[in-house]
Amino acid sequence: MRSYRFGLILPFLLLHVGAVLVFGFTRWTSAAMLWLVGSYVLRMFGVTAGYHRYFSHRSYRMGRAAQFAMAVLAQTSGQKGILWWAAHHRKHHRHSDGDEDLHSPIKQGFWWSHVGWVISNQNDDYDPTSTADFAKYPELRWLDRHHWVPTAAYATALFLIGGMQALLWGYVVSTVVLYHCTFSINSLAHVWGSRRFVTGDGSRNNFWLALITFGEGWHNNHHFSAGSCRQGYCWWEVDLTYYLLRALSLLGITRDLRPFRKVIS
Repeated sequence: MRSYRFGLILPFLLLHVGAVLVFGFTRWTSAAMLWLVGSYVLRMFGVTAGYHRYFSHRSYRMGRAAQFAMAVLAQTSGQKGILWWAAHHRKHHRHSDGDEDLHSPIKQGFWWSHVGWVISNQNDDYDPTSTADFAKYPELRWLDRHHWVPTAAYATALFLIGGMQALLWGYVVSTVVLYHCTFSINSLAHVWGSRRFVTGDGSRNNFWLALITFGEGWHNNHHFSAGSCRQGYCWWEVDLTYYLLRALSLLGITRDLRPFRKVIS
């Protein structure tokens, strides 16, 4: 039976109420849009390059300091701890669209796959052995336990730098938009789009989802070659996360970007 804990739902609801109030009662200005877009871009990269391609799939390598910085950046998004995120995502890939999949829209419907599973207390815990590769680092274990620290620090920094406008648009509105764009990969990318590869699940490629999630919308590609750092297989499949990781590799920050699995025709 699905159950929810008020302590989990309340911050989530307050952010959404706050975002609605910001849209309804404050003026749209060019500065506000810059805070919204800039904060979204920075943290979407943290979600896709950090939570997903690094901590969940180890699709490239970094040094320990860069690894910690990426973990902090990912957790500014407010999507819980890196070990929590990676453990649940790895389970999703083991059981994609099966009975044990945590968030299959095919098995459990749109609402649950989009947001219900995140705020339900039945998914608070995870199997620590599934992320033992990263749990060996004490700083990552600390971040995972105190997952609220980076996002709270980020909100505070925005307020100190740009005042209430930066806090409202760069954090409140940006976080809500970031939530739903991220969650759309779980809820929509398994039902809406095209399929290039036979993968045994409902994963699909979707150009529009790929644009707003920096390449994550090439989801059928990803499920075919989950360990690849690149998710846009063809030249026209825009994958901003991969391009940025390539740029960081030129600076020596990232390395050993894993290639797309060879397609045998």
